[in-house]
Amino acid sequence: MHRSLRLVLWAALLFTFVMAVLPHPPQLPGQPTDKIQHILAFTVLTGLAIAAWPAATWLRLLLALSGFGVLIELVQAIPALHRSSDWRDWLADTGAILAVLAIAAAIRWCRPSR
Repeated sequence: MHRSLRLVLWAALLFTFVMAVLPHPPQLPGQPTDKIQHILAFTVLTGLAIAAWPAATWLRLLLALSGFGVLIELVQAIPALHRSSDWRDWLADTGAILAVLAIAAAIRWCRPSR
């Protein structure tokens, strides 16, 4: 099960990266703002990461996913890509990661021990 989830996570990471660096990515239905798109992407990525690596420390997940957000912003700063880098996008990414980790912590805390 974890192996399948890890493959799904890697595919989602690749998809997120490609969409983030395409010069003209496709528009989403409803045309959500850039920050909403970042929050949605990193909410899904964090949920997948928690499910794929349940034994990983949440600090490790936070650093890995937040680092991925930094990587996206650094690549978007390359002029030839015709994208714009914004440190607030990274803040949105990291905020989404922290929110999902907090919700997951609350769920685990409320669950009875086995």
